Amino acid sequence: MTKASSRLGRIADQIQRDVAELIRSEVKEPRVGLVTLTGVEVSPDHRHAKIFFTVLGDSSQVRLASEGLDHAAGFLRARLASTLRLRVMPELHFVYDESVARGARLSQLIDEAVGASRPQRTRH
Repeated sequence: MTKASSRLGRIADQIQRDVAELIRSEVKEPRVGLVTLTGVEVSPDHRHAKIFFTVLGDSSQVRLASEGLDHAAGFLRARLASTLRLRVMPELHFVYDESVARGARLSQLIDEAVGASRPQRTRH
């Protein structure tokens, strides 16, 4: 790992921690609800940060949370600027992390397949 990539990793981790705390304590956007941040990718020039999130619920909950996060992005960026000392404060882009939902669905399918392959016990 190069010095630049380790710095990007530290910046991404700090952004994830700070944004999660800001969402929990200061964002009053009702559409955001129970959002979990799963990761952050910062561009090498620090101009953009993709913040991956997941949310409990169906596709309408995902859409509402995405809209709420996009709406709060300017506020979150301004708050980050007061705590992170970066020459360039990245624009925040929120992206739904489908891997969590996909993993849960795969787990459910495996459970169903295992359940279907077990012989049924009969009581005597």
